[in-house]
Amino acid sequence: MLIKEPVTINTLTLRNRIVKAPCDTAGAVDGAPDENMAEHYRQRARGTGLVIVEHEWILPEGMAHAKQLSMGDDRLIEAYRVLTEAVHCEGAAVFAQLSHAGAKAKDSGLPAIAPSENTVWPQYHPRAMDSEDFSRVTEGFAAAAQRAKAAGFDGVQIHSAHGYLLNQFYSPLTNDRTDPYSGSTLEGRTRLHCEVIRAVREAVGNDYPVAIRFGACDFMDGGSTIEEIPVAVRIFEQAGADLIDISGGLNGFMRPGNTEPGYFKDMSIAARRAVTVPVVLTGGVTTGEQLESLLEEGAADLIGVGRALLSDPDWSLKALESVCG
Repeated sequence: MLIKEPVTINTLTLRNRIVKAPCDTAGAVDGAPDENMAEHYRQRARGTGLVIVEHEWILPEGMAHAKQLSMGDDRLIEAYRVLTEAVHCEGAAVFAQLSHAGAKAKDSGLPAIAPSENTVWPQYHPRAMDSEDFSRVTEGFAAAAQRAKAAGFDGVQIHSAHGYLLNQFYSPLTNDRTDPYSGSTLEGRTRLHCEVIRAVREAVGNDYPVAIRFGACDFMDGGSTIEEIPVAVRIFEQAGADLIDISGGLNGFMRPGNTEPGYFKDMSIAARRAVTVPVVLTGGVTTGEQLESLLEEGAADLIGVGRALLSDPDWSLKALESVCG
């Protein structure tokens, strides 16, 4: 059965193909995980190959909300060690998800930044990023990755989905720049991604897994398209990404009008055919049989499970039992 086969990401080997997808619990205490959160992730590590912890802001200006986790300060390292050790005790690997909310940031009291002043969200009013912002954001991702490594995480995932900052650069709907980060070319739309990936790689070393969660299609007129995926993911792989995790773009983590298991699979298949690194597919999977079927179909190398694992901490154990007996 494919579900139980190991898979290697850079130098890290996972025991199976089940990924606990990042799901925001809004349970951070002053940006830090507490014992309850560590226990939450420990329980969901049982039988799981890889646990990806909910998004952590890298800079205060990029905070999505007040109860979000942070990876923006060295003081947090010890608190995260409790969480990573809890996951490791159950035999799973664990990644940190590093994020900047861009135009969608709130609660920090700081002005929001974005590729452009214009957004598709009328409630947000960011200022367009300048050269100092680009340096600060890139350095912020790199510093956060170093903290994650020091805290015992087995890898990091760069968040570029669901309408957050890097995804705002990728979407033509939220990027109307005309400089080298131009929203009119795929090279410009992925330039900041590459700068962040390279900075993170330099910070953590060549043998440390670096993933990207990629909002690969907006499903909106004038937005990013499925046809662009092969070129974009090759750019990310060449920049140093070890894992491509496919999700939605400005539309978020749901697909309009589609709730079938693996509802982003046309996107993950397009990505998988274009790169040599593993690809993750998340969306709509509720049973082990569905997960196994998507693997057998070649939809992805790993399958992410979000809400089902959120509601049932023993989901992975049950899925393995139902498929493998």
